[in-house]
Amino acid sequence: MKKELESIILDRILVLDGAMGTMIQKYNPDETAFRGDLFRDHPMPLRGNNDLLSLTSPDIIREIHTAYLEAGADIITTNTFTANSISQADYGMQEHVYQMNKRSAQLAKEAVSLFEGKEAKERHFVAGSIGPTNRTASMSSDVNDPGARSVTFDDLVLAYSEQVAGLIDGGADILLIETVFDVLNCKAALFAIDNIFEERGERLPVMVSVTLTDTSGRTLTGQTLEAFMISVSHFPLFSLGLNCSLGADQLRPFVEELSAKSRFFVSVHPNAGLPNQFGEYDQTAEYMASVTEEFMQAGWVNIIGGCCGTTPGHIQKIAEAARRYSPRVPSRPEKYTRLSGLEPLVITPETNFVNIGERTNVSGSLKFARLIREEKYDEALSVARNQVEGGAQIIDICMDEAMIDSEKAMVRFVNLIMAEPDIAKLPLMIDSSKWDVIESALKCIQGKSVVNSISLKEGEQVFLDRALKIRKYGAAVVIMLFDERGQADTFERKKEVATRAWHLLVDKLGFSPEDLIFDPNVLAIATGIEEHNNYAVDFIKATEWIKNNLPHAKVSGGISNLSFSFRGLNQVREAMHSVFLYHAIKAGLDMAIVNPGMLQVYSEIDKELLRFTEDVVLNKSKNATEALIKYAERLKTGEKSEQKNDEWRSVPVTERIRQSLIKGLDEHIEEDIEEARSLFSRSLDIIEGPLMGGMNEVGELFGSGKMFLPQVVKSARVMKKAVTKLAPYIEEESKDTEIKTAGKILLATVRGDVHDIGKNIVAVVLGCSNYEVIDLGVMVPSEKIIDTAVREKVDFIGLSGLITPSLEEMVHVASEMERRKLDIPLLIGGATTSEVHAAVKIAPEYSKPVIHVRDASKAAGVLSSLMKNDNAGYTVSVRNKYNKLYQDHQTRRTNIKLLSIEEARHNRLVTEWDKITIHCPEKPGLISEELSVEEVLDYIDWTYFFYAWKITGRYPEIFNDPVRGEEARKLYDDAHVYLKKIINDRLIIIKAVSGLFPAVSVGDDVKVLSDSGDTKAVFRFLRNQEQKERGGPNLSLADFIAPEGSGLTDYIGAFVVTARPDDKAVESYRDDDYSTLMIKLIADRLAEAATEFLHLKIRKSYWAYVPGEDLTTDELFRVKYTGIRPAPGYPACPDHTEKKIIFDLLDAEKKVGVGLTESYAMTPVSSVCGYIFSHPYSAYFNVGKIGNDQLQDYAKRKGITTEEAGKWLAPNLK
Repeated sequence: MKKELESIILDRILVLDGAMGTMIQKYNPDETAFRGDLFRDHPMPLRGNNDLLSLTSPDIIREIHTAYLEAGADIITTNTFTANSISQADYGMQEHVYQMNKRSAQLAKEAVSLFEGKEAKERHFVAGSIGPTNRTASMSSDVNDPGARSVTFDDLVLAYSEQVAGLIDGGADILLIETVFDVLNCKAALFAIDNIFEERGERLPVMVSVTLTDTSGRTLTGQTLEAFMISVSHFPLFSLGLNCSLGADQLRPFVEELSAKSRFFVSVHPNAGLPNQFGEYDQTAEYMASVTEEFMQAGWVNIIGGCCGTTPGHIQKIAEAARRYSPRVPSRPEKYTRLSGLEPLVITPETNFVNIGERTNVSGSLKFARLIREEKYDEALSVARNQVEGGAQIIDICMDEAMIDSEKAMVRFVNLIMAEPDIAKLPLMIDSSKWDVIESALKCIQGKSVVNSISLKEGEQVFLDRALKIRKYGAAVVIMLFDERGQADTFERKKEVATRAWHLLVDKLGFSPEDLIFDPNVLAIATGIEEHNNYAVDFIKATEWIKNNLPHAKVSGGISNLSFSFRGLNQVREAMHSVFLYHAIKAGLDMAIVNPGMLQVYSEIDKELLRFTEDVVLNKSKNATEALIKYAERLKTGEKSEQKNDEWRSVPVTERIRQSLIKGLDEHIEEDIEEARSLFSRSLDIIEGPLMGGMNEVGELFGSGKMFLPQVVKSARVMKKAVTKLAPYIEEESKDTEIKTAGKILLATVRGDVHDIGKNIVAVVLGCSNYEVIDLGVMVPSEKIIDTAVREKVDFIGLSGLITPSLEEMVHVASEMERRKLDIPLLIGGATTSEVHAAVKIAPEYSKPVIHVRDASKAAGVLSSLMKNDNAGYTVSVRNKYNKLYQDHQTRRTNIKLLSIEEARHNRLVTEWDKITIHCPEKPGLISEELSVEEVLDYIDWTYFFYAWKITGRYPEIFNDPVRGEEARKLYDDAHVYLKKIINDRLIIIKAVSGLFPAVSVGDDVKVLSDSGDTKAVFRFLRNQEQKERGGPNLSLADFIAPEGSGLTDYIGAFVVTARPDDKAVESYRDDDYSTLMIKLIADRLAEAATEFLHLKIRKSYWAYVPGEDLTTDELFRVKYTGIRPAPGYPACPDHTEKKIIFDLLDAEKKVGVGLTESYAMTPVSSVCGYIFSHPYSAYFNVGKIGNDQLQDYAKRKGITTEEAGKWLAPNLK
């Protein structure tokens, strides 16, 4: 099979199928479909367990496979993404895993057989889909214990073994390990596959596909793409690829990198663009195919397909493009030693000597050994961290000591290191004489580590068995030059043992020579025993011989042994180590275990000591040892501290000011400013000199991604404190002098919108980059924006907005700027804005530069480009880009195919209402309440808190991110300090009003009824009009309420929640940007948390339609509950004007003090409103584009003009 597949893939690009889950959703199977006859009486809910459908509704799965084959797929994937015992335990279905996999593979094979029997001329293949499970072996399952794990390597191997056996028995042609977010899980899958292959005596092609968390190019566990590639390179993969998480646009640079570096075939199956906030994918088949075609045209791929959101329509377009191009020719990377932690370590001929840190070795550090014995692991981690900061490129870990449970300590310490990105970025060297300890550690490491060591001491069979296991775990290995006769202590013996080990590993096992590291044994010299005097010389000669005769192998050693006889005389030991390394490195020594603190610079060694040391190391005379001993007796030595001293307070004052700004520390800034005044003739010079110099550096670091927003805000706080200190002096010294700035910008949140957090963040960042910022605040009309800009002679105007009506207001401001003939660049930003909207809607209204700024980190760079005298090239390139976006948008608009509104209504969701239980609320009517901050704390979704601070990553996994983790932890700790203050001082008050009412649907409307049956209010909803594949319904929220003609009375809920900051308390922080932003963002999170808590109470108590619900907060955040709570402005109900109906129904302004602006933004801004539906199959969806027929119908139903309806629904108009 593998040979046949390789023959085909060399000839053409193979097409993989698209999303299975997306297609299953289109069938909208209910609980009955998931249960079937087999599991009718199963005690747990099964809806959502897609893999189970292979057993209970096989026709659905078979139809999906056939649709993909007809679309042009060469490889179809089995419906087994979560068919493993770990994931299936959530449904109580783990006993059926083998059968699920076997039957899924059989269904796919049957589909292929039927398709090929009809008309297919080409061969088609079935890939057994193996997902990552819902557990991670590399990350903590407990935020309070970073060393905790919810699953072990052995658990994963057992689960994957069962899955793989079922897939093979069902006839799978290929095994596909996909959507890998933790390479340790992937290595467990490869380990299991290898075991199955060995047991059965057959091998199938194996594909691996990784998912990157975001455009930083790292996995969820923090690995870079190259580090991941290195970590799985031990297995003879058929292909290595990328899938999920991102769309093809965002994957482009990573596909290019993978193509350039992978020796395997390359696969790519991206999502259909990026999901909207409800997980839906809007990218068309034509657009996605056009992007993936660029990959094929560039010669980057061998296998191309689709992941989330893709359908047979997408695959058809991709397949059409694939026929036009030749496949990628796999690269042949140089045979370099490649290791990895979270980041790669590639040892090339140009690589300098690799330093292996030795202080995390209980034999090499008394301090470390004591900390491990006393189980003070936090302090032990600081020893490792100091080695990283000291320049170590690999960390050696050894726990071999009689008073320590070596295996337990090793596992605990390695797991803790995995939670420390600043340490885990380096490869680890697992150092033990106990095989059990080594193997236990290898099961905890996601990167490609080094085992130190194996030898021939116990004979060839043990040596070979352990080498095979090491390769299976994906590690490199140190070969200690021992054999059955003992230690190789002479040059000839070293050659003999190295040659034998080489042939056994390379020739017999096929071990990659670049993964072999020989240790010729660094032995103690100058011991007084004559036979020891030549040990260093023999090591150096053996090193040179290995490098010349065993190609691609590396040489290492433990350096501290050399000077053992001079322990206590550190100056001598340091000189001996430095001299030995100088000569050994010249001979070819690649790496060594060494304490950088026990080295001297070779050229700085005292000349007399250097002469004596050279004589000893190179064995130049019989009296060398005696001469060095006599010299040592004259020395007085002292220990060097292993701890790194923080000396920044001892540097000159201007440097202290710079450090205060970069570190965001304001404790000493006032005294430093006072001291600096004596160095400058004017106080203003301090601002224009060290202060602005430091802030410019902060801006550059932020723009390049080396600082994060919370750090920048803290830096701004330091700057403000410094300027405040200087203000009275400046006023006295230079009343007529202006401070030079980089430029002047006006910022405003447009009329009708009260959201200002994003704008405030931009103001802080630009202030750090020396721009003068005029902030007009929120709800600013166009005339005030333009009048102020003209009067203040600003260089730029920046508009911000969050709600969709703000988009139209921005268009209005642009048209007014054109009418009044302004010549000022217009910058656009905010959560609902996009580059496409700026290009399609705003740029055509204004003839001067219009630029969308994606986030605060990009703002200074955009302004800098615009401020250049020769900025024409930049502005023209932006204009050309926007013109292309405009043309592409127009093309896509014409390609969108909509049903008539009547056809869409005919294809509505059909509910068998006689099979649905309608629950009468336990507490109907209005309920007003005040919620305490304490009771909603557990419902804060911290992921969005970090996102607001521009630190992207899922909580709590973000703490393990090698780039963002440390700052995220600081931010999280700061937030809890503020939360404590908020609780103690009642700085934020949370209020909620909710109501549960009788209701019926009438077409696309929902009537809210009084107890007597009169109409209290009418909610007007829209319906999706896009053409659906294979029976998917065109949804409207009204579908989730029983129709008026059914004879049933259904119910609907509505709510308004607010977390109002105390104005006086907030005012006290007015001059502290960091505190102001922190309180506002916490208020936002508390409003959302209170909504989550209220919705839970409604489901379980007030309405009580699921009184026994028992979900974790994580499950709540992943919307695992029954029912939905969409809000006006969401994709399912995009009209913001419907908020007024909710507010009037609940009397919200009176009950909780929340109002609406003219654009229907809520005040205070930290407020949430929405509807509540209990229908068991209710789901979030996207109305998408609507036709003119629905627009007119909607306007008529609402009693407004078509033009006014079009204004509010502009983003949804075709």
